[in-house]
Amino acid sequence: FHLPSETDGQNLMERSPPKSAAAAAAVAAPASANEADSAEAKARRQSKLPARAVAQSLLSVVGIFLAALFLMHLVLQQMPPLKEQEQSVVKLPRNLEDAKALGAVLLNYKDKHFYGLMMLFVCVYIFLQSFAIPGSIFLSILSGTLFPFPLALFLVCFCSAVGASNAFLVSKHFCASLVQHYFPARCATWQAQVDRHRGHIFNYMIFLRVTPFLPNWFINIAAPVIKVDLQPFFLGTFFGVAPPSMLFVRAGSALHEISTTKDIMPLSTMLSLVAFGFVSLVPVLFKERLKRNLE
Repeated sequence: FHLPSETDGQNLMERSPPKSAAAAAAVAAPASANEADSAEAKARRQSKLPARAVAQSLLSVVGIFLAALFLMHLVLQQMPPLKEQEQSVVKLPRNLEDAKALGAVLLNYKDKHFYGLMMLFVCVYIFLQSFAIPGSIFLSILSGTLFPFPLALFLVCFCSAVGASNAFLVSKHFCASLVQHYFPARCATWQAQVDRHRGHIFNYMIFLRVTPFLPNWFINIAAPVIKVDLQPFFLGTFFGVAPPSMLFVRAGSALHEISTTKDIMPLSTMLSLVAFGFVSLVPVLFKERLKRNLE
C-alpha cells in the first residue's frame, strides 16, 4: 500500500465535486485572511514583473509626489505671518488635541483671511487624499470648526472625491502593473464583484465608501485596474463619503467638548452607516426584480 499523496487528494476532489454551490464556494474560497495573503504571495512569485517597469512606475509616483509637495510649499507661503507661539501649533493634526490647538489658532485668522484659509484647507485635504496620507479625518472635524456646516460638508466631499480621483489617475497611468502584481487575489475577487454590479456601479461605489468592507486606499488604486470609469468613481465617492463626513463636520462645531474619537463614531453609529450602505443598494434590487418580472 502507499500513503495518499497531495496529487491523489487533488484527483479525488476533481472526481468528487461538492454537492451544492455553497459547498463549492466553501471549498474554493480561502479559509482565512492568511490563506488569501499566501495566495497573493504565491501569485507574485509566479508572475515576475520587469525591474525596469517597476523602476519607471516608482520614479513616476515619486516625481508626482515631489511636484505636489512643491505646490503645497507654495500654497503655505501664502499664509499670513504667524506669531512665534503659534508656529509650533500649525501642523498636520494627528489626534484630537492637535486638531483643537490648530482650530484655536486658525479661528484668529478666519475673519480677515477666510478665502485664503479655505483654499489652504482644500489644497491640504486633496494632497492627503491623493497620496493616502493619514490625517484627513481630523481635517474633516476641523472644517466644522472653521466653516458653516453646508460649506464644510461640501468641501470635505469635494476634496475627498478629487483626491481619490487623483490616486485613481496615477494608478491608471503609472501603477496599474504594480497593483496587479502585488494584489492579484484581491483584484480578482473585487473584479468578480464589480462585474456583477457593472450595470449600477454608481450605487455600488456609494456602498463601498459608506461601509468599511474595503479600505479606501485600495479602492482608489484598484478601481482603474478593474475597468471602473472615472465618472461613477468620482460621483460615487462624492456622495458616498457624505454620511460619515456629516458626523465629523458636526463634531467640529463642538470640537472642544469632544474627548475621544469614540464620541464621534460610536459603535451604534458605525452600524447605522453600514445599514445605510446596504440601503443604497435597495434601488438596484428593485430594478433587477422589475426587470425579471417584465421578462
